[in-house]
Formats: sequence, C-alpha cells, structure tokens
Amino acid sequence: MKPNKNYKELKESYLFSEIAKRVAKFSEENPEKQIIRMGIGDVTLPLCDAVVTAMKQASEDMGRAETFHGYGPEQGYDFLREKIKDYYAENGISLDFNEIFISDGAKSDVGNILDLFDKDNTVLIPDPVYPVYVDTNLMDGRKIVFLNANEANGFLPMPDYGVSADIIYLCSPNNPTGAVYDREQLKEWVDYAIKNEAVILFDAAYESFIDDKSLPRSIFEIKGAEKCAIEFCSLSKTAGFTGTRCGYTVVPSELEFDGFSLNKMWLRRQTTKFNGVSYVVQKGAEAVFTKEGRKQIKENIAYYRKNAEIITSTLDELNIWYTGGKNSPYVWMRCPDNMNSWEFFDKLLTEIGVVGTPGAGFGENGKEFFRLTAFSTNEKTAEAMDRLRTLF
Repeated sequence: MKPNKNYKELKESYLFSEIAKRVAKFSEENPEKQIIRMGIGDVTLPLCDAVVTAMKQASEDMGRAETFHGYGPEQGYDFLREKIKDYYAENGISLDFNEIFISDGAKSDVGNILDLFDKDNTVLIPDPVYPVYVDTNLMDGRKIVFLNANEANGFLPMPDYGVSADIIYLCSPNNPTGAVYDREQLKEWVDYAIKNEAVILFDAAYESFIDDKSLPRSIFEIKGAEKCAIEFCSLSKTAGFTGTRCGYTVVPSELEFDGFSLNKMWLRRQTTKFNGVSYVVQKGAEAVFTKEGRKQIKENIAYYRKNAEIITSTLDELNIWYTGGKNSPYVWMRCPDNMNSWEFFDKLLTEIGVVGTPGAGFGENGKEFFRLTAFSTNEKTAEAMDRLRTLF
C-alpha cells in the first residue's frame, strides 16, 4: 500500500486547530481571563422559530409509519429544491430543477467537486484565501497559481490574460477579506473563463449579507456564467445551520467540457459517494425560504450587521485600514504598528483576551492583516472593541 504523498505538501496544522491550541493554552494558564472569540466564523444566534417548528414537525413525521422517510434522494428532496429555484427566480435567474443539488454545506462540495476534474488541470486561487481551496487541491497534487489579492486592488484581483488556468476559485463576499465583486468585475471573470475554456468555482456562502442592490448575489446574474460556473451556497451563516449542516450547489446543464456534462457527472458522483441530507434538516431548510422564515432570518442578519458596524466604526476611529464589514460579516484589517498577523494575534489574546484570525493562515498576502468576524453577540462585540480602543 502506498499512501497519498501529496499530504506532505499540507501544513502540519490546520489554521483553526492552531488557533484553538493557543487559546486553550492561554485559558489554562489564565483561568480568570474572559475570552471574547471573534475568530472562527461560527454563529451565536439560535435557529429561528420557523426552522425549529418545521424540524419538530419533521421529527414527528419520522415517528409515524405513514409519514416516515428512509433513504432520500441524494440530490435533495423536491420540496427544498423547488424553494431554492423560486429564490433564484426572485433575482431574475431561471434554473432548471435538476441543476440544484442539496448538500451538507458548501465546504464539503467545494472539496468534493474536484472529483470531476483531471489532476493535470492548473488551478487559479486568490491569495489570501479560505484554506480549503488550497488544501483540497494539494491533496490531489494539482498545480496551483496564486492570484495576487492585496490592499492596492481592494483584495479583488482581476484576470491576467497572460496566465492560463483551467479551474478558477472566486468567493464573493470574500472569506477572509469581506470584499465583494461588482457586476462589471464578475463579467470580466466570466469572459476570461470562457476564453480559456475554464470553470469558475464560485463560493456564494455569504450572499445573504449583501445589502447593496447594485452588487450581484449570484454569479448567474452575469450573462454567460451558465457556460462556465458552478455556484456553492450555504445556510450556515444565512440561517445559523453551522451545527445542522445544509447547503446547495448549482451545476448548470449547459456546463460541458470535451463532451462531458458536469451536471451529469456531479449527479453520478453524488449518487455514488453521498447519501444525502436528512429529511429533518431539509424540512428545516425549506422553512428558511418561507415568508415567516425569511423575516426572522433577516432580523438575525441585521443583528450581525450591527456587530460589523461596531467593529468598522472602531477601526475608523483608530484610523486602521480595513476592507469588508459592509455587505459581509468579515472585517479584514491591517495589523497596527507594523506587526505581523501572529504577533497581533498573540497581543490581542494575551493583553485584552480577544481572539481573531491571523491573516497569515490565509496565505502570503495575509501576513500583515487580521480577520475579525461579526458573529459574536452585540454585547461581546462592543466589549471587544472597547478593549481594542484601550490597547491602541
């Protein structure tokens, strides 16, 4: 037996595991210190009432022979896919029912979609970036070319026609930087992908945080994207499903390369390797798209937006450069006093008990930057910013 030696190319410790280790060590040595966590993008508000009610009813369905559900369709139940189809239609996007696949979250599908692609493909990935994009390709041994995202371009890199790529990762609103592409920028990426016969893997996990109606919430709002893009969405941040796990992926029927339909390939892959999301969870997800569910979820998102405003107003006051925080739950700030991101992490942790995410964990271009999330409580976010003011 020969192991997959590509795993040697991975960093020894996953970013958030290293953060957890440092925080645990500090907490053990300083048990009296109250830690405020603004690092990992986990939510703090519970599932909304409409979702909980739907899941309770679904649990009762599972307890009666006449309404019991066993194995469900791997691509998702019709009742949920119809709701998602209608959701896209509100933004003028017409999807075929069979282009929608229910998943247990965007992270899984972003990694699993690579089953469809040859290992000889060249991958274009922004730096800084969500580590899953890089690590899953390293595991397969693909060649990675990094896009230079930086302060000068607002962490929204554009195509370089001198670089040829087969697979392109884009995330908007971006994790970790919170930056959001506009329509003209995404159109340029779509044109580039079509010219290069490449596929765009578009992570739209944070689309529900976009408040500016001029900004696209889906890449399929861009003409031609159905010929070159796959979109990944999640209910984790939208509706608090981080502990419940549900998302969806859109693979257009028009997406064909060398006579292969990626839609049919993904269906074949899922029916072989995935058993689907539970009936109870999908009924809860269906409630997300109801009138009552959307009203309640909108209130939750407004709560997190307030946190983002608390963070950004503090950084404005301290004259610290940042991007994000508007149309995004993430704030990407430059580390003060020329510190690198791990130095800043340790300073915040040890001096004021605030935990964020070092930008170095997202790539070379993140070494002087730091990510704060808006997913804490209003009270803790305000307290963390008071501590930051005291420190600087």
